[in-house]
Amino acid sequence: MSAGLSIRLVEPEEYEEAGRVTAEAYAASYADLHDNYLASLRDVAGRIVDGDVWVAVDEAGDILGTVWVAPEGRPLSPVAEPGETDFRQLAVAPAARGRGVGEALTRHVITLAAERGSHRVIMNSGPQMLGAHALYAKIGFRRLPEREKSIEVEPGRWIELLTFGLDVPVAAKA
Repeated sequence: MSAGLSIRLVEPEEYEEAGRVTAEAYAASYADLHDNYLASLRDVAGRIVDGDVWVAVDEAGDILGTVWVAPEGRPLSPVAEPGETDFRQLAVAPAARGRGVGEALTRHVITLAAERGSHRVIMNSGPQMLGAHALYAKIGFRRLPEREKSIEVEPGRWIELLTFGLDVPVAAKA
């Protein structure tokens, strides 16, 4: 992990900032995002209901990136099967890119999955998210085409979701 970077659960007073960072990261990378999707990226309080939002912060406490992780034993999306931990909305602030933030957050999810006894980390990604795909491949994720499908994200607007998974060793519980 980058020097001076720490990963922890988001605090309630940080929800707005974490949401801003997430939406800004996606908007900087992907054209043609709809307002409803950007609003969902900003809605950290809404995501906390269904999972955990982790933040990567620098020494000054500034949020550099976020990731939404399923709670133990309950998936965020239908792509996850029993014994898997899924995550969504990995985001790195544009100004913090190239500093290892995305990789640190992804490795944190892998560590959580191993600690929980999950046998795999899994996630969906849009086909245009090539930077994220490169990161996942670097870490060892592989495509799972048998789990891929199209979803309707808004009336009449469909996208093909790619699925990636990484088998993880189970950590010894203390």
